[in-house]
Formats: sequence, structure tokens, C-alpha cells
Amino acid sequence: MAKGRIIGAPDKAVATCNQISVVPIEKRIYMVRNIQVMIDLDLASLYGVENRSLRQTVRRNIDSFPEDFMFRLTRDEANNLIAKGVSQSVIPPGYNTGGSEMFAFTEHGVAMLATVLKSPQARKISIDIMRTFVAMRRFLSANAQVFQRLETIEYKLLESDQKFEDIYSKLEEKSLKPQQGIFFDGQIYDAYELICTLIKSAASRIILIDNYVDDSVLTMLDKRTAGVSATIYTQRISTQLALDIAKHDAQYPPIPVQIFNKSHDRFLIIDNRVYHIGASVKDLGKKWFAILEMEDLDPNELITKL
Repeated sequence: MAKGRIIGAPDKAVATCNQISVVPIEKRIYMVRNIQVMIDLDLASLYGVENRSLRQTVRRNIDSFPEDFMFRLTRDEANNLIAKGVSQSVIPPGYNTGGSEMFAFTEHGVAMLATVLKSPQARKISIDIMRTFVAMRRFLSANAQVFQRLETIEYKLLESDQKFEDIYSKLEEKSLKPQQGIFFDGQIYDAYELICTLIKSAASRIILIDNYVDDSVLTMLDKRTAGVSATIYTQRISTQLALDIAKHDAQYPPIPVQIFNKSHDRFLIIDNRVYHIGASVKDLGKKWFAILEMEDLDPNELITKL
């Protein structure tokens, strides 16, 4: 995919946005109103001009920029970009993100902007930008069925009207501690950390229904607070598991393990909360799976059937 670079002597715009000079073009294309756009600050940086100069040029040629070429972001749209982290790499400190202060350019608008700026650098960078737009559009088109399947998986597994993109973005935020959501292959520690957080939150009881357990599950359950009971229901207790349980219970508070083979899915009961887990606890993060709190389910309904 084409990369953008800044050419020529630095000016105010380049100095202001110097921190984003190495950011690939594809990272500067955002979805606003379901349209791929670039904002004026990025374009000014890439074209090597002051943002003020870029805007003045647009205003002088406003007839060349209809709504499908360029539009002003509302305050909410601008703040939404900041909330997604754009402010850290694009928007300089103290910049006013009011609705009249930020312009968004569509693919056609970017092409038109290069012509009105009449700069060799603008024309050259515009070519890279156009190639990036085309490459991203091809990617979205080629993977349309994948995105559709992901939405179907979300609907069936999460039974929620929350969009997949929202869940994914929340999991991607390192500062966010998810209470539920979708985990992807490779997110082994993230999934492990969430389960351990749930276990530590228990005040009275933990019940795990999982057909496949090993000694690692015992280790996770040992993270519970003192005085909190823990019980495991599984379909089979192998010789090795029985040995692990015996050695564990000889040193730590016992964890009863009972045979139960009527459940296909995995469930974790934390006090009066029930969580549906799409993978065995010992295999978290090895494949895609979901953790969902079943808010309307009374845990006693499950317990009475064990």
C-alpha cells in the first residue's frame, strides 16, 4: 500500500504536524458519515502547506467543493475523532474542534484540492493518496462477506444489538478493561486477565461448568478471595486430572470437581452473575470466542439442574 511522505522545506504546518509525518496514509483515512475521508490538518501536513493557507484556497474555490467533495465536521464528529485517539497524532494541542473548524475531504475532494493548490508536491502526494483510497476500497469490497459473517456471528453469539466494530474498538483500547466481548486468536493474556478479574470479583461463590479442564483452571480459581467457594462441573475426570486435584487440595482450599455431561456450552457463575464463555477456560485466546454476561438469567436456574 502506498505511503505518504513530506517533501520540501518545513513551514508552520509541517512543524505543527511533525509528529504525524511518519504516519502511513491509510492511518489518516477515517470513516465519517459512512464515507472515507481525510481531514484538512492531515492534508496540509502531507502537501507541505499551512492549514490556514489550505482553507483559504478552498474558500476561494468553494464552487469546486460540493458536499460530496468536502464538508465541515460537526462538533460531535470532531470530538468523536478525538475520542478515538486522533488528537494524539493529528490534532495539535489547543486546536478548536468546533463544527466550523474542521474540514473533511472525500476521495474526490482530495483530488480537487491537489488541482486548486497548483503545487507539484500536492500533485505527487495526491497520487499516493488516490492509490491508498483505491487499495482500501478494494480491501473492503474483497472482504465484504467476511464482515457480513462477523456481524452474523455477533448476532447469534452475543444476542445483542451492539455493532461488531464497537466491540472490536473497545477491546483494542489498552486502557479499557472489558467486562465482556469478543476475543481473537492470540489474545491469550487478555482473555486470561478478564477471567481472573471475574474470579477475583467473586464475593461468595464461583461455579464453573466446562467439559474440558486441567490444572491451569485450578490455578486460575486459586486467585479467588479467601472464603469464596469454587466448584467445577466437567464431563470427565481423567487420571491426570484426578491426581492434579488431589495434590492441589492437599495444599490449597479444596475445589470440588464433579461429573456433569449435559452441557455443551461453558458457563461461569460469579455470585449471582452468569457468564457464557465460547471456549473452554484452559484454551482461552487460541481461537475466536466470546464472553457474555447473561443479565436476565437467574443462576439458580442452572444450579438446580446440575
